Amino acid sequence: MKNPLRNSLMNIAQGICARFPVATVRLRYLLRFGRLPNLRQPRDLNEKILHLKLFSDTSQWTVLADKLRVRDYVEACGLGDILVPIYGAWERVEDIPFDQLPERFMLKANNGDGRGTNLMVDKAEMTAADWQRLHERLQRWLTARHVGALSAEPQYRDIPPRIVAEQLLPVSEGQRSLVDYKLWCFGGQPHSFLVCSNRSENGYEVEGGSYDLEWNFRPQDMRSTAHMTVATEPQPRPRCLSRMIEIGRTLSKPFPQVRVDLYEVDGKVYFGELTFTSLGGMMNYYTDECLQRMGEQVKFAEWNGRQYRQK
Repeated sequence: MKNPLRNSLMNIAQGICARFPVATVRLRYLLRFGRLPNLRQPRDLNEKILHLKLFSDTSQWTVLADKLRVRDYVEACGLGDILVPIYGAWERVEDIPFDQLPERFMLKANNGDGRGTNLMVDKAEMTAADWQRLHERLQRWLTARHVGALSAEPQYRDIPPRIVAEQLLPVSEGQRSLVDYKLWCFGGQPHSFLVCSNRSENGYEVEGGSYDLEWNFRPQDMRSTAHMTVATEPQPRPRCLSRMIEIGRTLSKPFPQVRVDLYEVDGKVYFGELTFTSLGGMMNYYTDECLQRMGEQVKFAEWNGRQYRQK
């Protein structure tokens, strides 16, 4: 992304996608699945996510996709104890007091759409060149235009950009990375987990596993992709499984569908984020049968006049 011509072409593509979201969704879906999505009478989970992001009121998604403002929502739900402590948030890179931050911490873009906008900093390993590259990277985060446009994800568009410094959660013994417990919830009812583990250093390759609420391992629900390999062995049952399920039930109550992303460290649950458009509504790591079953759980009619309204 350092090539000026490539950057210019990307900006043009993002601008076009921002103006024509429906066409963007149809083309990207066709390229990924070899068929067009049914957007007006959606059936599986992907199609229903696409329908919601294109034809429903997503203004509350914008608030809750913001990694800063979502903390207020979690607090209001009585769950402030699961928030990861933060050290601060800044509008300008030059205002970040790196010398006052701990030796190791996480940096995130509060408007990040899951595409390389978080990183771990270990000050002991940083060279002068590393600091320069870090400043340049953070500046790109703050000045990025049309965030989410390439996947037609409207919730990221109007989030005021900030850089957030957050406490670094430790990786459990025997794991290569933090384990993400991604709890699917439909109409305020927890349904199943997508568990991501053993992430690569660049964050793009990961092992994924599907589990029901009793922690039965369901590899038959998944298929391997370029970025996600289906786990062959189950992850240990989380010590806080019932707590995670209750958290998911509380946080997902206002929405026809949302994924509640959580971590567990030393027997304590931490909040990750609320995900309204998982992989932009183009998940290819679930089987067609699984997507169909999950899509049946998304009941549009029950939400008309509340968070959902059809245009």
